[in-house]
Amino acid sequence: MREIRCLQEWFIRWVQKNIKTTTTKNPEKKELDDRLRAKPELCSPETPTYNPIDSNIAIANFKFLAELNHLVEGKSNPSKVPVDPEKISWRIEELALYYGAKHAKTVKMRDYHYYSHRGRQLEHYGEEIKELLPYGIAFTVEMKREAVEKAPATPEIIESSRAYVEAAIIGMQLAYFIRELGYKARVHMDANYLVITTLVAQDAGIGVIGRHGLLITPKYGPLVRLGVVTTDMPLTPGKKLEIEIHEFCNVCGLCATTCPGRAIPERDREFIDGELRWQIDQEKCYEFWRNVGTDCGVCIKHCPFGKGIDILELEKPEYSKEPSKLLRKYLNKNKNPN
Repeated sequence: MREIRCLQEWFIRWVQKNIKTTTTKNPEKKELDDRLRAKPELCSPETPTYNPIDSNIAIANFKFLAELNHLVEGKSNPSKVPVDPEKISWRIEELALYYGAKHAKTVKMRDYHYYSHRGRQLEHYGEEIKELLPYGIAFTVEMKREAVEKAPATPEIIESSRAYVEAAIIGMQLAYFIRELGYKARVHMDANYLVITTLVAQDAGIGVIGRHGLLITPKYGPLVRLGVVTTDMPLTPGKKLEIEIHEFCNVCGLCATTCPGRAIPERDREFIDGELRWQIDQEKCYEFWRNVGTDCGVCIKHCPFGKGIDILELEKPEYSKEPSKLLRKYLNKNKNPN
């Protein structure tokens, strides 16, 4: 189903339009809408985390991203270079890593990877997304642990915005290369997503989605930002990671118990739109963002993966059968760091 599931991407679209129209379609949400509209913007002087120097670093990064938006699409070289799908897939993944990505995988795009309509960009707002390019390259960039450990303070949103910039630039480099080969390529970056990056990256085999709605990756856990480039260049898709994360998340729950907005469910997964999954309360989460003045990051900070344990350890029989052992390993490491 082509719907909005990625937390950060949902917020952007919801704030830009739904907050203005929800009251007519859902009058019971008028009080919430009014309350959110009355709150200060992220990084603004009225927020408790505001710093007259540092907050403007994040603002500058997001303004820079906005200036890049017109480059997400472009003309392709009229002279198309024939490619072997398997070889070019390997080359494009290798190139993404060379440019600085931490993971990179090709994927066959599905309808449910795409949003149904465009958002954020006013000149295209509400337009149906009709060109669903058939292949994609998903990749990650690392967020610096020392900044995220200060979440939800200003260093976290500085790092978050920096990582969005890095992902956008890597995506641009890959897209420009693909266009030089004569194929279409579209960058999906902050403020201009047509795809749900977490679903694309999960299907590409980069990681799995946890209780907090974030992609958990090998080595880095959720400490990443995602980028995607879609294309009509034929690619050989990667294999999805066959890791059962939900059993670990059931015994862990650290993201839910430490969430300052109480937005992450502590209960088990539920059937939502025919799929068994967790559902983040996006409104509670975004309200906390507006209250604190940053995009929070507390769930990333407290997720055990990337902090002494690796998601790939769940492939080992001793942990796949009893995931609580892996959680105890994490807790013991943090109790006795030396």
